[in-house]
Amino acid sequence: MMGAGESVSSVTASTPEMTTIHAGYQGEAVKSPSLSRAFVLPTCAAALAASLTAAFPAASAQGTESGQRATAGGAQTGAATPQGGRGRGGGVFPETEPDDSSGFVSIFDGKSLSGWDGDTRYWRVENGEIVGETTPDKVVTQNNFLIWRGGTVRDFELKVEFRMNGTNSGIQYRSTELPQLGKWVLKGYQADIDFTQGYLGNVHDERGRAPAGDGHVVLSRRGEVTRIVEGPKYKVVGTIGDRTLLRGVMNVNGWNQYHIIARGPVLMQLINGQLMAVALDEDAKHFTAEGLLGFQMHVGPPFKIQYRNVLLRKL
Repeated sequence: MMGAGESVSSVTASTPEMTTIHAGYQGEAVKSPSLSRAFVLPTCAAALAASLTAAFPAASAQGTESGQRATAGGAQTGAATPQGGRGRGGGVFPETEPDDSSGFVSIFDGKSLSGWDGDTRYWRVENGEIVGETTPDKVVTQNNFLIWRGGTVRDFELKVEFRMNGTNSGIQYRSTELPQLGKWVLKGYQADIDFTQGYLGNVHDERGRAPAGDGHVVLSRRGEVTRIVEGPKYKVVGTIGDRTLLRGVMNVNGWNQYHIIARGPVLMQLINGQLMAVALDEDAKHFTAEGLLGFQMHVGPPFKIQYRNVLLRKL
């Protein structure tokens, strides 16, 4: 900022070869002889650098010292520092790599339904896969599940590959049995799978709750981060992406991977590496911290669902 009475100077280009410097004092202009661009630009740059050095001596000294260290470091290593300070062993962007299955254990042996419990009219093992299938002769009249009997899940990660050719299914977690409704019936959180992709990726509550009472309800829609409260309305905290475009994440008629991460009230669901939905379950009345894991056999037209590479990591 300049004080009253200080002069103001500017540089005006007249022709590519010639430049004229104008000086003004309280609105009064004085013309100087024309000078070549080769003289004016370096002179102005030097004057600006001198002014900045005078105004900020400490910063200038620190910058010079840092520059000398960087130059010395480059001379020693023979390599320039990457842009943005992203050098090896430091920087604001540490090196990353794709996630792997370290710490996960397989809970399906690929040969039998050992450790699993369900209606064998619909569930079988074939070619190293868990297969659930309905036909016109074997119709499902009530949603039921193939339940993992190896224990319960609390804070965990689950990775499982799936493929389907129709209707609907889902991966049930932190769930409880409802024997009064029938054998192999579960209620609780579900990572939804839908062949038409209308419900794909949703955090679903099977037979759990609804803003108006008990029943099926979507806790968080595909493409959203939702805070679940007692009701009657849930709160959208933010968005992940367009829910219509996210339908394209699924490989229709092909294999896909579901990745579920549950830590306390935070439920995250990814498909093929894409985050699909997040639920923050802060409804103390209905929140469930621990429960059973299972695969859904859904009512509807005949269809086939296949699961393989079922990997669990308890946190």
